Amino acid sequence: MGTVLVVDDEAGIRDGLARAVSSKGHQVLVAAGLGEARAALLAHEIDCVLLDVRLGDGNGLDLLREIRGGEDAETPVIMATAYGDSARAIAAMKAGAFEYVTKPFDLPLLLDAVERAVKAKTLVRSRDAEVVAPPGDTLIGSSAAMLDVWKIIGRAAASDVPVLIVGETGTGKDLVARAIHENSARAARPFVAVNLASLSANLIESELMGHEKGAFTGAVALRRGRLEQAASGTLFLDEIGDLDASLQTKLLRVMQDGRFERVGGNETITSDARIIAATHKVVRPGQPGATLREDLYYRLAVIEVAIPPLRARKTDIPLLVAHALGRTHARGVSEDAMNALLAYDWPGNVRELIHVIERAAVMCSMDVVDTADLPATLRQAAPTPGASGPVPAIPLRDALAALEKQMIVQALDRAGGNRAEAARLLGIARPQLYTKLDEHGLADGKRSR
Repeated sequence: MGTVLVVDDEAGIRDGLARAVSSKGHQVLVAAGLGEARAALLAHEIDCVLLDVRLGDGNGLDLLREIRGGEDAETPVIMATAYGDSARAIAAMKAGAFEYVTKPFDLPLLLDAVERAVKAKTLVRSRDAEVVAPPGDTLIGSSAAMLDVWKIIGRAAASDVPVLIVGETGTGKDLVARAIHENSARAARPFVAVNLASLSANLIESELMGHEKGAFTGAVALRRGRLEQAASGTLFLDEIGDLDASLQTKLLRVMQDGRFERVGGNETITSDARIIAATHKVVRPGQPGATLREDLYYRLAVIEVAIPPLRARKTDIPLLVAHALGRTHARGVSEDAMNALLAYDWPGNVRELIHVIERAAVMCSMDVVDTADLPATLRQAAPTPGASGPVPAIPLRDALAALEKQMIVQALDRAGGNRAEAARLLGIARPQLYTKLDEHGLADGKRSR
């Protein structure tokens, strides 16, 4: 058992967490703000800090950085916030948070994180093992799946190892690569991207390594390749699964010792570029159709980021729609149009959604996107409207609220009334579902629309 410090400026949450943690046999200290927390850290041997981001007397991230940079650097810190956005998650994990959780809490998951944190500190104290807390757009979403992605981005940004990003076309693999670079120590250095699928096999080597003047027909001048251009920055190799087998061998050599020669040259050149690669293909060794050689795969996938398809995180669609609308003249969507967007499976993922919204904004009248403004494939997938006649133009906020209620009702139907399963289908924690049930008048089990 260990000593856990709970830092939250809301007395109800603070006391509730203290009771829950102490029920697991831990000693619990509480603090209402940064000042009290600093005093507790000075006076006690703390095994885990459960720290809110927003406090009455400052930002919890500041205390996280103080802990990680001071004598208590090995004390695991679990960051908690009611605001589940990518910037906070990435910042927390990059700064060295042990874990990042959102309110309302899924208590079993939170207590599990506390147990893991206390065990990690125990190992450090006993020196039985060396445990280092993990460090730690654009990317849009508040689903549990996207929170996991932001956590990995934070950890990857705080390191300097190769990263492999996998996901379907249109999921935003390039955005993840840029987020890792822009949050890393290399942020001020070049970010050089090359799409390997867009180049013929005989051009890729010249593109990556460069070529000497006269190396082949058309090589009228020396050309520095992308590896040299990236210098000590980041080289993003998009669609690495399309790389020819012979070039995979050469890339592996570069990743092993940082050395290569330009096409047609004998001079050995070195590169310190960090490699981030991405693919929509199967590349893991042992899987049918894998396109990467085993040694290159394991060299690239030191950290692997799996981007979920949009159909697996449909709760993010309203946020993505609002983001896309912000770049157009349209001010909202009708409820039926939003239902159609949710019913569609989005084979082209986020890229397709953004394109659809931008097109619909051009087509719509009265600055409100309606079902008629959507492509035929979406109209065919749309559920039958609840009433005939024109759909009223309503503010996006009201449409989202109505949509949220309908999604909860549908999830409960699919789960046969099992709220835990409904929360899983929606990609949210059970306590958050209970809060939403109260907000929409569904807590009594009625499924009115």
